[in-house]
Formats: sequence, structure tokens, C-alpha cells
Amino acid sequence: QVRLMESGGGAVQAGGSLRLSCQVSKFVLDYYNVAWIRQAPGKEREGVSCISANDGRTDYAASVKGRFTISREFAKDTVYLQMNNLKSEDTATYYCAIENTDLFCSVRANYPDWGQGTQVTVSS
Repeated sequence: QVRLMESGGGAVQAGGSLRLSCQVSKFVLDYYNVAWIRQAPGKEREGVSCISANDGRTDYAASVKGRFTISREFAKDTVYLQMNNLKSEDTATYYCAIENTDLFCSVRANYPDWGQGTQVTVSS
């Protein structure tokens, strides 16, 4: 059973920053693409960002490009999502998800395994 544990969510004012963390089971980062996916009440699920297992190539949704940065740290088995210049529309539950594939990651891919999520609330 692969473990995915998100943390770092919270409440922040518009313009502020948060860093989300997703700690995963050992060796996941070597073989799985990892994505951040968000879900807001009444809105469609949105793939926000992802990072590819093979070479660390990244992908971003247009809505967050230039504001969010995904990264990974193998020594800590952790993927981060640095979120800057947050907007009220970024309010959502953010999930870490993984896909075992040799392909480069895409925010539009289907990720079969998800964590429990962490809530981000941005007030304007």
C-alpha cells in the first residue's frame, strides 16, 4: 500500500503564500508521477501541477502558472507545492495523487491513488 500524506494547508489572505507537502512511501518518487489536484465545492476537480518521475519535468494548469511551483526532495520522499500570490479562487481541498507510468506527467491525466487532502482557504 502506497502512502500519501499531505500537510501545510491553512487559511491565508489574498496575496499570501503557503507551501504544501506530500510525503510518500519510499521509492514512489522514482517510479510514479506525482500531481497536486484540487477540489472546491461546486467546482470541477482541477489538476494543478505535476512532476514526472523520470526526469522531474513539470506541468501546470494555466490558472496557477507563474504563481505555483512544484518540486521534490528525494531524501525526504516529499513533493512540495509552493503557492504564491494566492487568490480567493485558489480556495479548495488540495490532494496529492500518483500515477505509475513511464510517460511525462500531465495535469490532465487520471491519477488513481490519492491522499486524504489538505484544506487551503484564501480570504480576500
